[in-house]
Amino acid sequence: MPDRDKRTDIFNVVWRACDTFRGVIDPAQYKDYILTMLFVKYLSDIRKSKIAEFEKKYEGNQLRIERALKLERFVIPEIEIKDAKGSMEEAFPATFDSLYERRDRPNIGALINVLLEHLEDANKAKLHNVFRNIDFNSEANLGQARQRNTRLKNLLEDLVVLDLRPENNGDRDLIGDVYEYLIARFAATAGKKAGEFYTPAEVSETLARLVSPKPGDRICDPACGSGSLLIRAGKQVGSDDYALYGQEMNGSTWALCKMNMFLHNVDSARIEWEDTIRAPQLVEDDALMAFDVVVANPPFSLDKWGQEVAAGDRYNRFYRGIPPKSKGDWAFISHMLATAVEAKGRVGVVVPHGVLFRGGQEGKIREATVRENLLDAVIGLPANLFYGTGIPAALMIFDKARKSAKKVLFIDASRDFEQGTNQNRLRSEDIEKIVSTFKARKAVDKYAHPASFEEIEENEFNLNIPRYVDTFEPEPEIDIAEVQKEIDQIENELAETQKKMAGYLKELGFN
Repeated sequence: MPDRDKRTDIFNVVWRACDTFRGVIDPAQYKDYILTMLFVKYLSDIRKSKIAEFEKKYEGNQLRIERALKLERFVIPEIEIKDAKGSMEEAFPATFDSLYERRDRPNIGALINVLLEHLEDANKAKLHNVFRNIDFNSEANLGQARQRNTRLKNLLEDLVVLDLRPENNGDRDLIGDVYEYLIARFAATAGKKAGEFYTPAEVSETLARLVSPKPGDRICDPACGSGSLLIRAGKQVGSDDYALYGQEMNGSTWALCKMNMFLHNVDSARIEWEDTIRAPQLVEDDALMAFDVVVANPPFSLDKWGQEVAAGDRYNRFYRGIPPKSKGDWAFISHMLATAVEAKGRVGVVVPHGVLFRGGQEGKIREATVRENLLDAVIGLPANLFYGTGIPAALMIFDKARKSAKKVLFIDASRDFEQGTNQNRLRSEDIEKIVSTFKARKAVDKYAHPASFEEIEENEFNLNIPRYVDTFEPEPEIDIAEVQKEIDQIENELAETQKKMAGYLKELGFN
């Protein structure tokens, strides 16, 4: 079966599973239960595949098979259930199939929690704390025992039909791509909360290509959400010679990112769970880690971002100025610039347009980045690309390798997109146009303009794109004589019609 058809089959199965939770929990929480169980199904099917492979290779020698399984990317432990006296009641492997066999148990929610705990403990390096934020036995989320058991049984029965073994799925990234697609689908139904965990694939692709990661690069996203942008940046390298780092404040989203990395075979990714501004975790030798590429789609204009601790920041991230309490955009940008390798690092960030022109402290910080010759490009995107907000956004590219006073490239890509029912999207040709224009760094009529420092200074460091890219379309010239001729004709026709109406009214006795 072609990969595209296989993807569609998996999408359809998982989307049907959503019916189990519709009307019960917030759509933003679907992902926690469904994607977690899909992850367990994936681990279980991979194990079955490996067992079959090793049974053939070692001719059924169970000892050698067990040894080989322990050397795999992950370990499936044995679960032992004991009674109140400590006697063994039953033992079974921590697999999806074990849960499915016990789907009618009155304690199925508790069994799922036990299984997840065992998976975590057996794979601490990769899955530590990943499942601690989700409770399959939660009465508050899933209802009282009878309702909860029915919902969980339905979920297991929905997913059991999937076969996620690699030999049946071709493309090695198929399951990872499916997982990411489903995250996007959940984002599409989650309203404003979606921006917390997902950046649209086309925007991630564009930003990743603009920062152009190279082999050997360390790549970081300090507001990584579910990890889609970080993964796409890594794929731009073209090989496995890169390292991914991220930090995410929301616990369930952090767990989603960890699973997403695992499914994309990026086992070595370091993803931390904490507030990036208040408590950066990616540090070494008591200093912020430095990265070759830093990308992010931080929360737009975050209120209460941590201004109260900025003045005493031990890493001196805010030396250009402290952003206002209710607008955290420049706080994230300042952090990203501080973590980019000196004289080499590249930074790409998604921002609301207010970042480009708001005054006060933000204006001072913006001016400082231009004076330091860090800003490389500003790209305006179409409106309604992002989940949870219809406002247009922009991409800001910074480059610490800029030596001479190079020009800043402004691109207005706001009119090139495919219009959707609920969401607009960038087409492949739109992305290609942005990237090729960025690389060429030449003026394009009504689309791009390389602005000198003097131009930006003359505009008082206001980076609003229309100040640099003239998209004005002149109105077509009006032929006054022709218009007057049309008016005269209409008036003559109106007079004739009124004359006829008067005749009809007279005939009807309305004179």
